[in-house]
Amino acid sequence: MAKSLSRETIRQLGVQKKEFPAFKVGDTVAVSQRIKEGNKERIQVFEGDVIAAHNKGASSTFTIRKIGPNAVSVERIFPYNSPLIESIKFVRHGDVRRAKLYYMRDRIGKAARVKERVITAEQRRQQAQALEKNDARVEAQESDKA
Repeated sequence: MAKSLSRETIRQLGVQKKEFPAFKVGDTVAVSQRIKEGNKERIQVFEGDVIAAHNKGASSTFTIRKIGPNAVSVERIFPYNSPLIESIKFVRHGDVRRAKLYYMRDRIGKAARVKERVITAEQRRQQAQALEKNDARVEAQESDKA
């Protein structure tokens, strides 16, 4: 579906920029997506590892892979700007050295897991300080506009 939508089509749908948490390839995220069945609508959560991200402006997508029941793997491609995505919840950082993790498709069992990136208390403090600076800068920009 993502490939069939052009930038113009996405703009015509009235898609606005959503503020999702920053995540990279290798991270584990949970995507809450609105599913419409008949006249009912519900939220479905799809949690897995991000194995690819394609940054193409309004047509940007990311691919999530999870291992389902009976060790059956499921991959889904989500457009960043999809109006059906309710929220994205960051679960954990992954420690990877590749931009695309397509080799994970050939792995089975424990080998199909992404190693978790462990950060020290000092790194955590530095990240918190960077976030505070960023938030302060954004607030200053918004107050300048008003």
